[in-house]
Amino acid sequence: MSPRPHPSAAIGKSAAPEPARTGGFDADFVARVLDDALAADTRVYAISGLQGSGKSTLAAQLAAAARARGLRTAVLSIDDFYLGRRERLRLGRHVHPLLTTRGPPGTHEVALACDVLDRLRDGHAVRLPRFDKLRDTRLPPSRWARAEAVDLTVFEGWFLGTPAQDEAELRAPVNALEREQDPHGMWRGYCNRALAQDYPALWSRLRRMLFLRPPGFDIVLEWRWQQEQTLQARRPQAQAMNRAQVERFVRLFERVSRQALARLPDIADWTVDLDRQRRVIVSGAGAGRSESRRRD
Repeated sequence: MSPRPHPSAAIGKSAAPEPARTGGFDADFVARVLDDALAADTRVYAISGLQGSGKSTLAAQLAAAARARGLRTAVLSIDDFYLGRRERLRLGRHVHPLLTTRGPPGTHEVALACDVLDRLRDGHAVRLPRFDKLRDTRLPPSRWARAEAVDLTVFEGWFLGTPAQDEAELRAPVNALEREQDPHGMWRGYCNRALAQDYPALWSRLRRMLFLRPPGFDIVLEWRWQQEQTLQARRPQAQAMNRAQVERFVRLFERVSRQALARLPDIADWTVDLDRQRRVIVSGAGAGRSESRRRD
C-alpha cells in the first residue's frame, strides 16, 4: 500500500481535548478512524491500547459506523484467544505459577487467532471465539457466533504489535510482584520468548494499526478498576475482582505495557494520545497522531 495523507489531517489546530465522551468516543473521531481503515483497503484493522484505554469501546463504535455505511463487520479481541483455565493451570505447574493468570504473552492460542483472522481476511465464513472473563474460561465452540463473509474485521488488544525485549532488559524486576514472585526471571523470560517467537506471526496479519496512547502507565490501574466495575454492574450475580486483585492483575501486565508505550509509537500506523479521561487530544499536526509509519 502506498503512503497517503491521513484522514485526520484536516482537523483544526486547537490543542484542547475533544469533548468528554458520553459512553464512547466522539462521532467525528470514529468517522476518521473508519475513513483510515477504508483508505488503507485492509480487511483487518487493529486497535492497540493498554488496559482500560477504550479500545473495546472504539472497536464497537467503529463496527457500528461501518455497518451504517453498509459494510459487513466482525469484532474480535485478543482476549477471545486466551488459553482456557485448564491449559493455564498446566503451564502454572510445569513452567511458573504466574502463568495461571490470563493475559500476558504466552497465555493465548496464537495459532487459532491467526487462522480466524486469515479466514475473515479471505472472505470465508468462520466461528468467532469468545472468552468469558468473569468465569475465566473460553466459551465452548457451540456458543461461538458464526460470521459470514465480512468486509472489515476490527481486532483489538492491549499489546497488539508489541515486540519482545532484549534479554538484558529482563534482569531487573519492574515492580514488587516480579521481585517477590519471579525472582529468577523464569516467568518474564517465558513471556518474552513467547512474544519473540509466537506473536510475530499474529502481528504480521495486522496490516493497519491504531495505537491509543495513555498519558502514562500510572493511569492504567484506575482505568482497569473502572472496567472491572462495569463488568460487575452488567452481571451482578458473577464474582468480579476487588480493588487489590485488580492492582495485582495490572502489575502482571506492567512490563509489556511499558514496552508497548516505548515502542508502539514507532510501529503503529497512527498513534492517538488520550488524556486521563480518555479524551482524544488534538494537536496541531492532527488528532494527536504520530507520523504514519510503514511496516513491512
